[in-house]
Amino acid sequence: MAALANLIKRAGKGAVDAGAPVAILFGSVTQINPLEVTVDQRFTLDEDFLIVPESLTEYRIQLSHSHSYIGGITGSSLTEEIIIRRGLEVEDAVILFRMQGGNQYLIFDRVV
Repeated sequence: MAALANLIKRAGKGAVDAGAPVAILFGSVTQINPLEVTVDQRFTLDEDFLIVPESLTEYRIQLSHSHSYIGGITGSSLTEEIIIRRGLEVEDAVILFRMQGGNQYLIFDRVV
């Protein structure tokens, strides 16, 4: 009889979990390489459990431009690398979506 009761409890829990496939959590980036996020000061997730969208990855470009003036004078400008989008950094507060089953967490965005 107890086994049947436990089976019914597990089935009920599964039905409830299926009704809420995503949970919203808050975390803080504690390490970059490899990536780690501490969630609500309760547990730490490593990069195996995290899905990072492109919008939170660093994007740099190298700019270079040269030009010639009349008379053979050549000049160059914009010879430095610029950051188009900064990646995650230690102590960034982030919003996480926990996928159903709890094995994958999507880092939705930074909290500002």
